[in-house]
Amino acid sequence: MQYALTALTDELRRLKGIGVKSVAVSEEGLAALRSAVAARRPAPGAAGMEPGPLAAVVVAPAAPPALRRAAAPKAPAAPLLPPPPTVTPVAGDKATRWAALKAQVLGDPVCRAHARPGKQVVFGVGDLDAKILFVGEAPGAEEEIQGEPFVGPAGQLLTRMIVATGLQRSQVYIGNIMNWRPEMPVGPDGVQFGNRPPTPEELAYCLPYLRAQIEIVAPDFLVALGSTAAQGLLGAGSFKALGEIRGQWKEFAGKPLMITYHPSYILRNPTNRSKRLIWEDFLKVMARAGLPISDRQQAYFLDK
Repeated sequence: MQYALTALTDELRRLKGIGVKSVAVSEEGLAALRSAVAARRPAPGAAGMEPGPLAAVVVAPAAPPALRRAAAPKAPAAPLLPPPPTVTPVAGDKATRWAALKAQVLGDPVCRAHARPGKQVVFGVGDLDAKILFVGEAPGAEEEIQGEPFVGPAGQLLTRMIVATGLQRSQVYIGNIMNWRPEMPVGPDGVQFGNRPPTPEELAYCLPYLRAQIEIVAPDFLVALGSTAAQGLLGAGSFKALGEIRGQWKEFAGKPLMITYHPSYILRNPTNRSKRLIWEDFLKVMARAGLPISDRQQAYFLDK
């Protein structure tokens, strides 16, 4: 239940961040949300407990408009950033170059300044000889703690999807465009809840570091996971809705680029149809990469 509530909260904040002002919810859905929020709300007078993240998003209709506006904290203004960094080339083999690049990213003063106290700047991981390189947008809560991309619920789902292709997570490379978690307001305990999409300026600042990782790994194919990652690679305003280009081959840094949904799309829409949409894109990557595709894999998530 907590994963579902967190995924829903993140999606509502994402929609708000791109200008969506309302969503249609059935009476049954509202009843289920109120029940979930009530179950997470502490009893009156309970010490050391804060309401769950949905308390900032879902408000009973009886609440006055002023209370509804105050309940959902706004994302802070986008930070002013210096020009994107210059990646210092280093001679040597892939491992040497990758280690030097990682040290530059982890030591980048801008990245470090925007990482919350006690949290980590996040760098890519995986096989430096990988044929396939997956690109996400930015770290989330679990990622900034562990310092590794895609380790939360969406990352665990991505790992299962990779295994379904016949590969292991260790055989691909996984990175984000951004190297820190985009800031949101924090609670009294200093813990940030919710995520927001990175701004174009934030993506532009970190993009040289992703380009350098792609240059070192030299994969055969790239896979952009989600709308924000696709916009970051193809350019802001390159499409209106991800559905316009999802499943299509584009190009970035001279590499074929497949556009697909973020794994969190399945967490929000756990149906065979949504799973099949992403799986069809994975099948295209597998076919172009020369990976064997069995009849069983071909039929994954098809409606019975």
